[in-house]
Amino acid sequence: MTRPTSRDVAAHAGVSQATVSLVLGDKWTGRVSRRTADLVRAAAEELGYRPNLAARSLRLGTTRTALLVVPALTNEFFARVYTGAAAVAAEHGFGVVLYPSPDGTGPARDPFASARAALDGVIASSMAAGALEAIKGADLPLVMLDSDPADGAAAHVNLAIADGVRQAAGHLLGLGHRHLLHLASAIDTWTFRVRARALADTLRDTPGTRLHTARAPLSVDAARAAVETALTGAGPGRPTAVVCDDDILAAGACKAARRLGLRVPDDLSVTGYDDLSLATAVEPELTTVRLPAEQVGQEGMRALLAVLDGRPWETPELPVDLVVRGSTAPPPAR
Repeated sequence: MTRPTSRDVAAHAGVSQATVSLVLGDKWTGRVSRRTADLVRAAAEELGYRPNLAARSLRLGTTRTALLVVPALTNEFFARVYTGAAAVAAEHGFGVVLYPSPDGTGPARDPFASARAALDGVIASSMAAGALEAIKGADLPLVMLDSDPADGAAAHVNLAIADGVRQAAGHLLGLGHRHLLHLASAIDTWTFRVRARALADTLRDTPGTRLHTARAPLSVDAARAAVETALTGAGPGRPTAVVCDDDILAAGACKAARRLGLRVPDDLSVTGYDDLSLATAVEPELTTVRLPAEQVGQEGMRALLAVLDGRPWETPELPVDLVVRGSTAPPPAR
């Protein structure tokens, strides 16, 4: 069976080949009517037409491919970001290539240093300071997710990270906690610095509070060791709650409590951040801040499409929500 061509689609829909190109290239808005666009798409689907992307790329000087750089492939959050970005990309005939920069600490090498024509743009999520210098030098449009708005990227998509920390801290303060331990990520990124500042500022506004900080790499065992050390060295005035930079660290904090003979939440409250599947796999289930990871990916891809089209793009901070579960309770009576 002969593969249908754009000419076949045009004849079937009763329009010109130019109109078919506009519609299937997602360039029809303001040029043809919605009814005509629907007719073209219906004709293409009925005929089983698929555009020759290689030929189209040579003709237009574009590959319709975006690179998504993430700190790690093993973190569920970034898998969700990819899912969101890929869904929007598919709607516009784009593909998304996923590329990890280990732990976000970089530097991320330019994966297409000898073939930059293979990409139309780059989306990078939650990267460490200085991790993207090689990629920035590739002269490709760059959209940053969950990153410093002042880093010079073409567009940004950020979450209301500070608000999430304020929600978690406010919840603990409302329960009566006044001595908190911040289990912070050892990775130097904008998003983790924002979390630390927001927590310190929130507690500073409440009289009688104390805040200690311990740092750990993003692993359960590293978090467990850091919390064990912090709580053991605190003596009788130990913290009554641990605010963790993500759910993986929170799982390690819960494990440390058990090893020290402390009950969560009766003796020690624990909060996480991200709302990964892990948050409901531990017992008790984690009180944590839920992030709309797929929406982050969707907005990131929309931002890149806007930049490629020369359109201005501005996304307000995406809202986050505290999910209260069983890992938090009032502090124990002294």
